[in-house]
Amino acid sequence: MSQLRRVGTKTMTPFVDNSIRKLTVIIPVYNEQDTITEVVERVCAVDLGDIQKEIIISDDGSTDRTPAAVERLQTEHTEIVRVYTSPTNLGKGAAVRLGMSLAQGDVIIIQDADLELDPAEYVSMLEPLMTGRADVVYGSRFLRTSSRIPARTRLANGFLTFLTNLLYGSHLTDMETAYKAFRREVVAGLRLRCVRFDFEPEMTAKLLMAGHHIDEVPITYNPRTPEEGKKISWLDGLEAVYTLLRCRFLDPRPPDSRRHK
Repeated sequence: MSQLRRVGTKTMTPFVDNSIRKLTVIIPVYNEQDTITEVVERVCAVDLGDIQKEIIISDDGSTDRTPAAVERLQTEHTEIVRVYTSPTNLGKGAAVRLGMSLAQGDVIIIQDADLELDPAEYVSMLEPLMTGRADVVYGSRFLRTSSRIPARTRLANGFLTFLTNLLYGSHLTDMETAYKAFRREVVAGLRLRCVRFDFEPEMTAKLLMAGHHIDEVPITYNPRTPEEGKKISWLDGLEAVYTLLRCRFLDPRPPDSRRHK
């Protein structure tokens, strides 16, 4: 039986599901020349025991030195890193959807390229999947006390999460989290069409409408400022509201795709 090993001070839980043999890490990237190399090196360094890793870097038309950086990473880690480049900037959602269409792993994790989230926490993200507690896991920035998260972020995310719970009967604490882990077959039947940051609420809405329970685990979060390259804005918040309402009232309800155990 595969096991996760000890990382730092965390004690790993023995895996009870040997069907998970490969993890796909999707890294959507746009103009992250200063951080993409360190992010990929951190992902490569995560020890997952017998589970293989593949890293899909989905470059969304970067115009800085990111293309050169990811090409070098692919050369240095040729066995696990694959790079796909869009000729134009379409949006984070488009980059993630491309990565999901190419993923070969049994489980997928979405990893941002900006160092706000720590790959060392893959262990806690994967545990509910490995023990059969859930098919979808979100890393919540608000299940762990932090003074680094700006009040504006707390208020905006709090409202969007409240609206999600109200519309879909969920009990989430962090709907807008970028850290998502899920079995590949869970998203195979979802009809996702958003290409920008509205991909986050769309995916959450479609998962909940398909009957999937989303488990949450606490994660650490190191937010950066717009001056440091933060790209999301208040307009994206308005798009998130629209997307939540559209998915709930306008889109056709998908069939219940939960696994029967």
